[in-house]
Amino acid sequence: MAISQEQDDQTQKALGWAARDSSGILSPFHFTRRATGDDDITMKVLYCGICHSDLHMTKNEFGFSVYPLVPGHEIVGVVTQVGCKVHKFKVGDKAAVGCFVGSCRTCNSCRDDLENYCPKANNTYTFFEGQPKNYGGFSDIFVVNEHFAVRFPDTLPPEGGAPLLCAGITVYSPMKYFGLSEAGMHLGVVGLGGLGHLAVKFAKAFGMKVTVISTSPNKKEEAIEQFGADSFLVSHDTEQMQAATSTMDGIIDTVSALHPLNPLVDLLNCNGKLILLGAPDLKKPAELSIFPLLVGRKLIAGSAAGGLKETQEMLDFAGKHNITADVEVIQMDYVNTAMKRLAKGDIRYRFVIDIGNTLRA
Repeated sequence: MAISQEQDDQTQKALGWAARDSSGILSPFHFTRRATGDDDITMKVLYCGICHSDLHMTKNEFGFSVYPLVPGHEIVGVVTQVGCKVHKFKVGDKAAVGCFVGSCRTCNSCRDDLENYCPKANNTYTFFEGQPKNYGGFSDIFVVNEHFAVRFPDTLPPEGGAPLLCAGITVYSPMKYFGLSEAGMHLGVVGLGGLGHLAVKFAKAFGMKVTVISTSPNKKEEAIEQFGADSFLVSHDTEQMQAATSTMDGIIDTVSALHPLNPLVDLLNCNGKLILLGAPDLKKPAELSIFPLLVGRKLIAGSAAGGLKETQEMLDFAGKHNITADVEVIQMDYVNTAMKRLAKGDIRYRFVIDIGNTLRA
């Protein structure tokens, strides 16, 4: 469709990679973003992480993807334009954007700085029909209201810090909210993947004792030697699990695949908390025995990402303690291969796309 000069003045040309259908195959895609508004910043995207949800969405595995779809919600860039009412950023600053770019700003969640739980939260790229059409961070530029961007610490490498915008805040937020961040506490981390390895890093920075719980015995060495975990449990080894009964103050469960919860509840001591971060198949509900919850006053809860205030707090903490994700940096034209590898779990531990140097027309 032809764009008038007046319309053209209200948009910015952008280049990204998009999926056009449920094959999930991404290819170059020309589109427009809005012009920089009074409260907006425009960023040149430097790096964007690949989240497992990007794979689900490009392939329509949840059943509600809207095409064309430009994924990416772990965005780090440099500010190139600022609106006249912007106070948080100036041109040249590093900025970052996570899972959402809008909310109602008036509901209880928004007033509590929990914009991620706003019923009208606006995802960084469109999740559902009826939402505003948004394109994500697999793109050369990004425009966002300054409220929904955070300052990125100069002390962190942007490629290693990009996954903190989703994976990092997803583990940090429940640890803080549920009181699982106190030095000396014993935390279990289920799964040593993209989220799990960051949960271990944050927990050790908090001064906690950490046990990694995994189905893969071959991850023991990296859990302990590489990430500093204090111990390791093979979840299908009954003797190991029974020996650890009632020893943990809390457990952060990062696994999305359906898996037994009762053995994890048994690991908790009195008042222990099991926090679920994975999103398994909704058609197959988890099995759970209630009696162990009653006799130990134990809690099972869920959590999703975090608000802007907490995301900034998390990044500042990561900057102070030099916490980054372990990443494999890839070129833009490798993204389809990376998606196939991600589907197989062939990554230690997050893919990050070098947008700034490798995205070309």
